[in-house]
Formats: sequence, structure tokens, C-alpha cells
Amino acid sequence: MRFNKLIILVFAAFTVAVGFSQNKTKQYKIRTLAFYNLENLFDTINNPDKNDEASPMMELKINKSKVYWDKIDKLGSVISQIGKDKAKTGPAIIGVCEVENRAVLEDLVKSTFLKKMNYEIIHYESPDKRGIDVALLYQKRYFKPIHHESFNPNIYRDGYKVYTRDQLLVSGYLDDELIHVIVNHWPSRSGGEAKSRPLREKAAYQNTKIIEKVRETDTNAKIFIMGDFNDDPTNASFKKVLKTKSKKRAVGSRDLYNPYEELFRRGFNTLGYRDNINLFDQILFTSPALDTGKKDFSTYKMYKAMIFNKRFLTSKKGRYKGYPFRSFSNGNYTGGYSDHYPVYIYLIKESN
Repeated sequence: MRFNKLIILVFAAFTVAVGFSQNKTKQYKIRTLAFYNLENLFDTINNPDKNDEASPMMELKINKSKVYWDKIDKLGSVISQIGKDKAKTGPAIIGVCEVENRAVLEDLVKSTFLKKMNYEIIHYESPDKRGIDVALLYQKRYFKPIHHESFNPNIYRDGYKVYTRDQLLVSGYLDDELIHVIVNHWPSRSGGEAKSRPLREKAAYQNTKIIEKVRETDTNAKIFIMGDFNDDPTNASFKKVLKTKSKKRAVGSRDLYNPYEELFRRGFNTLGYRDNINLFDQILFTSPALDTGKKDFSTYKMYKAMIFNKRFLTSKKGRYKGYPFRSFSNGNYTGGYSDHYPVYIYLIKESN
């Protein structure tokens, strides 16, 4: 079985002035928030304190350096294009995961396609057993962080601590507006979905605690929760723990809206595994960032949620035909990008 539904997401015609065409005096800012799993972005140096030798990069027998820089350039090229057709630049903010350390992020933001955008980095070392972390990149001309911290979900299984990724909270001003971003990479489905399900539900519960903490000082907070959740939008971690809503009219003042649930229902995905389609990569947010249909864009509101699944990011042949064009397979470098598609949302507001 191949993915007949793994199709290219066709963009609806879009201009910032949609719905406002009769009032030609109004202008609108548009910013892109994105998330991308970078698929084992490891350097070529063996760190004796980490299990990095188990990464695909370290398993390569030859040309590690050439492969590393090729992957850096490819990832930089993708990031530079996300949202560019409408925002005229790459993402103002992008969360990433599966990165080994800050050094690889510094190489990424200095790469050919990103260096002119002047991305800054927020990164903490996680206790993850594989040695991978989450991080946030931002264009400093659009976003100014005022606070960031890392939270460990403190997950235990059978009395033993599960060493997984921290959850990164970053608060700051997008232009002149305070927002909060939580970057996630929840525990994998290793051992099976059912057996590993409680781990992701505990990770989701940690998100609820972070949200509560933010609301203690910002009661009407615009909070964007992004990540590779290793769960689909309909799984219990979202529906029962985070209590996400898929319909705008059902979203209450304390609820989370998940636009990716509708995309999942329509058959879209961000990765493939054993001929299943999954939409693990998502961006959800609190109600103050939701456009309820009143066309009130005096503050930033979500305009559209997207999957960046351009044709060049999809494998054209072989065992992974129709899957995201991955970087590594069977111990070899394939020349691809990542085994996940990036996701992103457009935020728009009136520009005075």
C-alpha cells in the first residue's frame, strides 16, 4: 500500500487583504510560525557523554563532513521557503527538534539560505537518552524574547525515569504583541502505540501545567503549542488531556484550538510509517489567537494552518515512494531533507 492521500497540499488563493478588499485603506502584517523535525541533525564529532554514535550521521562510514554540510544546506533551504510566498520571508519563529546541540543550530542559522535572516537561537540541553533536543529559532527583527525556560516532564515507567526531551517555553514580543511558545518532542511510539501511550499523555499533562504557569501572569495569553507529538490530533493526549477543539465555534475562553485535526480528518499527514499516515507535527493555540469570524485583526490572529509538503520534499521512487524525502535509510545518506514535513501557521493583524 502506498499513500494515495499523501498529496501536495494545494494552496487556496490568498492575499493578506482577503475579506477586506472593499476597504483599500487597511493594510495587514503577516508573520509565519512554524515547526520542523530536522531528522537527526547530529554533528560528526563523537561525544563520549552521549549515545550519539547510534545516530545515522555517526553510523556513516565515509564522507561524514560532506553529508553534514549538505544536510545543513538542505534544511536551511527548506526553512527559508516556509511561508515566504505570503510573508515575503522565512518564519518569524520556528521550533525545531532532533538536534544534537547548539553547535549544529549555529551552523544552520549561518548557512547560505538563512544567514541574511539573522536568526537567533534558544536552546537547552535535554536529558534525552538519544542526546537530542528541542530549540527555538527566531528572526530578531520580528521577535524579542523576554523569558525562556526548560521543563522536564518527569515521566516514569515501571518505577524508572524515562529520559526524554524537555519542553521549551519562550515568551516574547512578536512585533509589539506578547506571545508564548511551547516547543515539544513527546516520547516515541517505541514498543507500540498502546504501550507507550501513557508517556505521551504525561507529556501532554506537563503542557497543561506550563499553560497554567503562563496564565498566572498573563490571564488572556496567546500561547502556541508546537511540536512533533508522536500522536495524531485525535489521540487521547490531545482530546482527553489537553482537551483540544477542532471547531472554532466550540472553543471556549480557556480551550485550545487545533486546526490540524481537520487536516488529519481530510487525509493529510506529516510523515509515514509502515504504510500508515500520521500527522504528528502540529501547532495548536489558545482562544485569544483565534479568529472567530468577526474579522477583528486588531491583534495577531491565526489566518491559516498549513503543511509545507512541496513536491521536492516527497520521495519519488523506492521503498519510501510517497513518503517525506528522508535524509537517512539503512545506514546510508539518501540526499533528502527530513522524514517529516514542516508545519506552519500564518498570523495576521492590521498594520497602522
